[in-house]
Amino acid sequence: MTMVLARRLLLFALACLASASSSAETGSHLVITPQSPVLQIGTNFTATCVIIGTTEVTADDLYWNLSQIVIPSNQYTKINESALSVTIPVDNEESEWLFCHCKEKSSYVFFNKGKFIHGIHLTKVYPPEKPKNLTCIVVQGVHYMSKDFKCSWEPPEHHIKEMPTTYTLHVEAIQNNQAYNVSTQKNTATVTMEVFLFHLDLEIWVVADNQLGTVESEHLKQEATSFAKTNPPSSVEVFSEESFPTSLLINWKHPIPKQKIVLKYQIRYCLNGSHNWISVPMVLITKEAESFRLQNLQPDTVYTTQVRCKHANKGYGYWSNWSANVTEKTHAYRPTSKPDLWNIITERVNERQVKFICKNPVLSNGKITGFKIKIQTRKDDMMNRNMSWENIPVKEPEVDSFRSHKFTVLKQMTLPDNISARVYVTAINSAGESPQASIGIPERALDRDPVEGFKVHPQGDTFFLKWNPPNNSAVTQYVVQWVSANDMDWQRESKTTQQTTIKGNIEKFICYNISVYPIYSGWTGKPARVEAFLEERAPLVGPSVRLNGKPGRNQAKLVWNEIPQHEQQGFITNYTIFYSSGSKRSAITVPATVTSYVLTSLSANTKYDAWIRASTNGGSTDGTKHSFTTLEYAPGDIEMIVVGVSLGFLFVVLLTMLLCIYKKDVIRKNLWPWIPNPRKSTIRNWSPDYPLKPETPKENFLSGICVLDVDVSDGKSVSEEDKTSLALKKDKYLSEEHSSGIGGSSCMSSPRQSVSDSDEGADIADTTASTVQYSSVVASNGYKGQTPSAQPQQLIFSRSESTQPLLDSEENPDLLVQEGSGASQPFSQVPCFSHSAWNQDNGSFPELNQLEVEPQEVLLQLDMCPSGEDSEQKTLADGQSLSSYMPQLGGYRPQ
Repeated sequence: MTMVLARRLLLFALACLASASSSAETGSHLVITPQSPVLQIGTNFTATCVIIGTTEVTADDLYWNLSQIVIPSNQYTKINESALSVTIPVDNEESEWLFCHCKEKSSYVFFNKGKFIHGIHLTKVYPPEKPKNLTCIVVQGVHYMSKDFKCSWEPPEHHIKEMPTTYTLHVEAIQNNQAYNVSTQKNTATVTMEVFLFHLDLEIWVVADNQLGTVESEHLKQEATSFAKTNPPSSVEVFSEESFPTSLLINWKHPIPKQKIVLKYQIRYCLNGSHNWISVPMVLITKEAESFRLQNLQPDTVYTTQVRCKHANKGYGYWSNWSANVTEKTHAYRPTSKPDLWNIITERVNERQVKFICKNPVLSNGKITGFKIKIQTRKDDMMNRNMSWENIPVKEPEVDSFRSHKFTVLKQMTLPDNISARVYVTAINSAGESPQASIGIPERALDRDPVEGFKVHPQGDTFFLKWNPPNNSAVTQYVVQWVSANDMDWQRESKTTQQTTIKGNIEKFICYNISVYPIYSGWTGKPARVEAFLEERAPLVGPSVRLNGKPGRNQAKLVWNEIPQHEQQGFITNYTIFYSSGSKRSAITVPATVTSYVLTSLSANTKYDAWIRASTNGGSTDGTKHSFTTLEYAPGDIEMIVVGVSLGFLFVVLLTMLLCIYKKDVIRKNLWPWIPNPRKSTIRNWSPDYPLKPETPKENFLSGICVLDVDVSDGKSVSEEDKTSLALKKDKYLSEEHSSGIGGSSCMSSPRQSVSDSDEGADIADTTASTVQYSSVVASNGYKGQTPSAQPQQLIFSRSESTQPLLDSEENPDLLVQEGSGASQPFSQVPCFSHSAWNQDNGSFPELNQLEVEPQEVLLQLDMCPSGEDSEQKTLADGQSLSSYMPQLGGYRPQ
């Protein structure tokens, strides 16, 4: 208790001392001590808040706040009624503010808040750290060791929060008590001595000092030369000897006199251009040696050599830098390994195209200048043993269709399926020949079994291969071959190998055809092949689509070519066909084996854009677009329309013809009324003795008038009464212009009333109105408008009211007036009726009324429409013209 009380009294005294100055400066009633402390991280800190200049509050009214967080009261310590302390851990690196507050218990405190608060800033730092890993070095100048002794140590881990620290480097020579020191705020320092202290022991250490304390590093006690780093060996030379084609001799000189420092050496070498250095075991190199012979090297090979040195005692000191590169080539030697012989076989019908290729031996021991090859074939179990060796010179390594790996093409030959062959090859350089390599190709029928379960998987930057051996256990080795569009290589594996990786250069996005060949005692077996990509991505280009032929009305056939192998960059999984018209777009996915497709259900006379998308496991690429327009009509539609219309027209024509055939009477009756043929009339059979029975014509009779021309050649032709009656009515008949009668049709087609109608009474007129009348007023010479002849004309009026057609006068030649007796001559024209009157009740013509004239020889001519021939007249020998009508004898004969 006494110690606790004494501590509290001390803290209270300190607080009172601090409050005297603080209250005078700030006018605050609260003061914290200590002011602005620097705290060591990882310790506890105690602060005291003292109340001064007021009695309004006591220590019970105080509380602490750290970074705006109230500190729990269990960390408080009440010193007295006017002092309150708090203890907090310093456990982080962030600087903070610590405040002392007073509760607002009275109005005085409320109105004087600024006087009842006080705070201090807490700065947190680490104490000085002990310097670690102190190392020192002295480098060699041109000829001697330098005077500068340079040392370094690790920087502090918490240097950001550390107080400014001063480091002092101390170097003392134990034997002669020479001491050197230098101060710095960095983690390196250099001490400059008068001379380098060869063979003396040195003690070296570093002291770190800051406000929180002082700390000292471990002491180093070593010989001065153990801190030396000399220059690399000088005058390094390498020599090649013809008698030792597998070794090189190296010579060098010491970089510093042996009396000063004893050195040991290290040698390394590599193939020229390579960075895979091979170090010579140090136990093989003696101390202070100045030469060494490298052995077991490759003949005719360029090597690069380097040498360095170090202090030889107790393992201390530093290796010098490596000397400059020195290159030298070993002398040539005959090849000590076989050439790597292989073949490429292309299968054909009944034969194989074989190409023998070869790599240089691994241990060529010189430049290969040529190969010797011998090929032996077996046919019908007979071996061609007398085959001679063929020399194949090699000017430069040849590249056969491939650019990545070089090999020499030895021979190319065609081998029938039933013939086996074995090839022997040796490589030649300037020093001799290599061991012999051979390979055999069996007959195709005797091909050995391939490996089983061959699988390939990408693995990093190469392929991982796995297989099972074939059933035949006589396999001596395996050959792994990989071929791409521009690369070809192979490697050999032992007979126990069942999995391996390709050791060649494999590129991404390229398709490789990988094969494994089992070798049976030098005979090549069947290969197992797999195609693989190390990594896939979208094809470089898309398929170029085009139309196969012309598009149709509703369909179009699209074709495209496969993407070239070197542009696929992956296995094509499928093709997607896109085609669009306007805003409408469609897509169809087809397998990778399909290179053509027929688009259906297209719209007619519509423009489409089509393109193909090729997809791999790594992405997709669209090809170029192709536009086409469908036809408005499908091929053959127009022909079908034409054929259909033609067939329809033909059907209509045939139907019309059939209709005309079956309805010809109706059509003829409506379009072309039937006109009786005068030739078939019975008028020529009339006899003057036949009694005439005048009949009253019926009302439904159609009457027709025909013109009768009667030419009387003499007075006998007509009776006197007829002459008289005709003379009386001559003028009237002439004025009526040869009327053709009512309803008739003749050359003068105007209908007029006949003479019989005018002479007879009303009864006769009524009865004849419905009969067919044949009447004519005929002059012996000419017609109206013609010049009459000088002879007197006689007019004859003939009338017929019969409904029957007139006779054909030409069919009764006895009615014609003979030429020698003065009668009228016959006419060549065929008379015809211009109209017929048909009794529709009984289907016959009405009888003709008997004329008042006597029967005369009258020539009848019944014309419908004379076409220029009606007016023709036959001229008699005396110049008189005959009438165009045949004379009618005895009037009309009743029907």
